[in-house]
Amino acid sequence: MSAHTDYLVIGGGAMGSATSHFLAAAGHEVVLLERFDPGHVQGASHGSTRNFNPAYDHPEYVRFLQRSQLLWDEVSQQAGVQLLHRTGLVNHGDVPGQRVIHRVLGRAGFDSELLSISEAQERFSGMRFETETLYIPQGGQLNADKAVSAFQQLAAANGAEIRHGARVLRIEVLGDELASVTVQDASGEHMITARHVVVTAGAWTQALLGTTLELPRIHVTEEHPVHFALKDRDAFWPGFNHTLDPARRTGSRVFAPVYGMHTPGEGIKVGWHGSGAVIDPEHRPHLVIEEQLSALQDYAARWLPGVDPQLFEPVSCTYANTEDEHFILDRFGPVTVGAGFSGQGFKFVPAIGEHLALLASGRTGTIPAFSAGRTIDTPIFLNRRAQAGLA
Repeated sequence: MSAHTDYLVIGGGAMGSATSHFLAAAGHEVVLLERFDPGHVQGASHGSTRNFNPAYDHPEYVRFLQRSQLLWDEVSQQAGVQLLHRTGLVNHGDVPGQRVIHRVLGRAGFDSELLSISEAQERFSGMRFETETLYIPQGGQLNADKAVSAFQQLAAANGAEIRHGARVLRIEVLGDELASVTVQDASGEHMITARHVVVTAGAWTQALLGTTLELPRIHVTEEHPVHFALKDRDAFWPGFNHTLDPARRTGSRVFAPVYGMHTPGEGIKVGWHGSGAVIDPEHRPHLVIEEQLSALQDYAARWLPGVDPQLFEPVSCTYANTEDEHFILDRFGPVTVGAGFSGQGFKFVPAIGEHLALLASGRTGTIPAFSAGRTIDTPIFLNRRAQAGLA
């Protein structure tokens, strides 16, 4: 392993792998360190499906969407693998919000339609609707495992050194353009110095940085979506997001908004958004919350006639969210941090990787909405969980 490098990226999930790709493609010397083995399931970048959901009205996210849509195709072509499958995506349950997004997306170059209940039901017979639906044809699904592999493949092809099984223990800022990183691997502890360090460590970000940098608080949760078995094999399945009112009496508890997508060979993936137990990623329990699982089955029985709610397979991942659920994309001297992506970040991976590479190399500045020093007036994450009765 190099004892010195220009750019040292810590965390080889999707964001770190994408950042390494864009840094290496720009001709920089890059070392990427990943604590776990390739294809591991300890973080938030594994599995075969993530929604590419363009349903945003915030201008910074819309700009990232526009860039990501182009870059997913570009990276797919370079790596020789299709990463984004455009099946379309539907949002329902929040009609006023959907209409705002419909107007914003139209100005941003995304096609979208507002469908009546009957129109949505006719197109998507595996689902049930009670409100007007926003349909976005350019939405779809991303293959997470293949994306991480593709970005690392491209980074390595441009000279990046990628090391798995390398756990970072400490980061020390030595100067305006120098940091040292203590790394533990199979051969022991080593120190690497770098002109610049990029931290994309997901659920481990706050613990790794400690008091070195002042970041907004990051809440780490363990989530357990499930794959329900298909019952209606003729139904067309877009990705979907469903906003539910936790106060509405439907005979079953609502823990959060619901997301879902078709995972070929595994069924229909369905999950509560950010409802899991708050955990320490070093001591992850891998414990399904039975009440939430039962409520997810009730949801499927009521809203997804195309699946069998009694046949399912749980999966597990971590979320890492800031309290306002906005990203952290900021630079602190020789350290750049990308964090707080869970539950919505994967669709933006190439645009964020490109942005972090530019930020680390001094070619762009911090976006105020994603500054680590922003004021968080509304703790959306905590409020949403409190409304659902989650501690």
